[in-house]
Amino acid sequence: MHGFTPLRISLAIATAAAVMGTGVAFAGGSSDTAPPARAGGATAPVATDVTGATELVQGFIVGYKSQAAEAKSNAAAEKDAAAKADKAGEPVSFERRLGTGAALVELPEADEVRDAQKVAAAFLADPDVAYVVPDRRVYATAVDPAEYEAQWDLYETTAGMNVPPAWKQATGKGVTVAVIDTGITGHGELSSKLLPGYDFVSDTWTANDGGGRDNDPSDPGDWLKKGECGKDKNGNPVPSGDRNSSWHGTHVAGTIAAAADGSGTVGVAHEANILPVRVLGRCGGTTSDIIDALTWASGGTVTGVPANKNPAAVVNMSLGGKFTCDQAYNAALKAARDRGTTVVVSAGNDNTDAAAYSPAGCADVITVAASDREGNRAAYSNYGKVVDVTAPGGETSPWTEDGIRSTLNKGTKSPGDETYAYYQGTSMAAPHVAGLAALLKQKSPSLTPARIEQAIKSNTVALPGTCSGGCGAGLSDADKTLGAVTGG
Repeated sequence: MHGFTPLRISLAIATAAAVMGTGVAFAGGSSDTAPPARAGGATAPVATDVTGATELVQGFIVGYKSQAAEAKSNAAAEKDAAAKADKAGEPVSFERRLGTGAALVELPEADEVRDAQKVAAAFLADPDVAYVVPDRRVYATAVDPAEYEAQWDLYETTAGMNVPPAWKQATGKGVTVAVIDTGITGHGELSSKLLPGYDFVSDTWTANDGGGRDNDPSDPGDWLKKGECGKDKNGNPVPSGDRNSSWHGTHVAGTIAAAADGSGTVGVAHEANILPVRVLGRCGGTTSDIIDALTWASGGTVTGVPANKNPAAVVNMSLGGKFTCDQAYNAALKAARDRGTTVVVSAGNDNTDAAAYSPAGCADVITVAASDREGNRAAYSNYGKVVDVTAPGGETSPWTEDGIRSTLNKGTKSPGDETYAYYQGTSMAAPHVAGLAALLKQKSPSLTPARIEQAIKSNTVALPGTCSGGCGAGLSDADKTLGAVTGG
C-alpha cells in the first residue's frame, strides 16, 4: 500500500495544483485527448493543466464536509448547485449522489475552459466544500490483439508466475472477483463463472447499447471511428484510424478465472466466480461511474442501483487515466478496502512514472507493472515507487506468442463467436495478481486486504531480466505466496 498526497483541484485557479490530462488505452502509447462531442452534438467543457494538455470534463465531483446539509440531502445539493450557477453565471445541475456520498454536478452548457473554471471557483470558495475534482475519463490499459498458443505466463520457469503448483493449495473456489471493465461477452469458459453484474455506464453515447445504467453488464462493443475521441495534444485525431471492439473485459476475466476444462485456456483462479461490472464503452469511461461501480462491487450502497448480493472479495481494475489520485477516487478506494475488498489495478502503458496515473498512483490498491517473457519490465509498462509488484503482461514484438493468451470474441463491432487471443499490457498483468489474491482468500478466508497485499509483496522473486525505474517487490510467485500463508 503506497502513500497518497491530497490534490487541490484548480482548473487554472492560482492557489491549487494541476489537473492532469486523460490516460491511455490505445495501441502505441499515450493519448492526452481533447473531448469528443457529446451525444446530440454538444461539446463538453475542458480543463487545462499547467502543461497545456486538455481533458474531457463532463462535470465535477463535489465532496461536502460532513456537517454540511448538502452532504446528506439531495434537495440541499440541488439548491446549492443552483446557487453556484447564479454565482458563476453558468448553468450547473445536480446529477446524482455517488456511492461515496459525494455529489456529481454537470455543466450542461459550458463550452469553454473559462466556463468550467468559474464553476470550480464557485464551489471551492464555499467553506462547506471539502474538495472539487473533475469527472475525468479513463481507459482500458491493454494493447492490440493477436493469436498465440501457449500460456507461458503461468508456468515457464524463466518468467512465468509459478501458478500450477499453487493449485494444489487453492483454486479460487467460492471467491468472487469483480472485473470492473468493458463488460462481458458470452464464452464457454466463462459462462459457468458469471454472477449477476451491472452496467454502470450512465452516458448513452458512451454505453453504445441504446441506454444508460441497467442490470445487463454485457459488452456491446467499444469500436470507434477515426477521431471520435477528439484530438491529442499535437492535434492528431484519436484514435488515428478506425478501431474494432476490444472485448477487453472478456480477456481480463479469462486470465482470472477461465475454466480448466481443456478447451482453450485456464485462469489463475479457475474456480473463482466473476462479477462483471461495466464502466467502459466508447472513448473509455468516467471516474464518477467507476466510483459507483467500485462502491457497489465491494458491497456498498449506490442510490438507484439494486443491492449487490455477491460482494467481491477482490476487484480488478485494468484501466486508468493520466491524472494524480484525487480525493474522490481515494475515498472510494479506501471505503472498498475498509469493507474487506482487495483492489488490484494496472500501472499503465506509457513507459513512465505510474504516480501520475489513477488509480495506479492511489492508496489502498495493489499496483501491478508488466513483465515480458524474459522477465524484463515490458517496454510499455509504467514503473516507479507506487508499483507494488510485477506480473506477466507480455510483449508481442517481435513474437506474437509472447503475449498473454485469454478468452475473447471474434466480433469486430458487435459480439460474434467466442475465440481466444493474446494481448499485451499492464491490463494483462493486473488480473494475474487479482487471481492470486483470490487463491489466497480461498486458502485463508480471514485474510484482510492489507495481509493479502503483504503476502503477495513479501513472496515475490527477483525479475530474471532488467527493470529501470522501479518494479515493486519483484515478480509475483503464486506457489511461494500460497505456501507462506496458513490456511483456515
